[in-house]
Amino acid sequence: MPTVFITGANRGLGLEFCRQYGEADWRILATCRDPQTAHELNSLTERYPNLSIHALDVADFSAIDRLADALAGEAIDVLLCNAGIFGDHDGIRFGSLDYERWLEAFVINASAPVKLAEAFLSQVKRSDRRLIVAMSTWYASIADNTDGGSIIYRSTKAGLNAAMKSLSIDLRDQGIGVLIMHPGWVPTDMGGPDAPIDRVDSIVGMRSVFDSFSLERHSGQFLDFEGSSVRW
Repeated sequence: MPTVFITGANRGLGLEFCRQYGEADWRILATCRDPQTAHELNSLTERYPNLSIHALDVADFSAIDRLADALAGEAIDVLLCNAGIFGDHDGIRFGSLDYERWLEAFVINASAPVKLAEAFLSQVKRSDRRLIVAMSTWYASIADNTDGGSIIYRSTKAGLNAAMKSLSIDLRDQGIGVLIMHPGWVPTDMGGPDAPIDRVDSIVGMRSVFDSFSLERHSGQFLDFEGSSVRW
């Protein structure tokens, strides 16, 4: 039975990943900051007995290490770094930027996925699929930035892309693949209610991309949920 590890599993895309992997009979290691208040995620454990929930704040790197130690015997086929924040709230723009918020967003969006890859590397190496996935966004694309704004979100996700691209090269000789994904504009807390792409369709598409992954052809690529390349 393959295993997926998911951060930010209590809502939005993370929750839908849990539901779909549960339907596919995968073993799911779902993480969120406060499992006691993750009511929808907890309800999934009644339907999917192979789903377990683990407390994790990805901004706390010591907590990442502790969880990696607790799960030292696991084999993780897909390490899915999904947790992230937007950072660019109303009023936060050039001239009134919140630099503390920017640093917080950089830790969560860019540094934490790399830390997760470091901490759980042995578990990924032990698996059959050996895949690390980072959830990014087309907002990280410098080439497609034609309207400005969202400085915090754009820059931290662009940093994530750069780090994961390097990681794909560094880990290739160990047989570990890295994918950088744009899920599409999906109606989540971050995407808003008017987003045109259904989250179910987005996750179905991304899971298909993961299933067809080839280390030689795909590692280090920036792809959308339909498997098409996104400009850097």
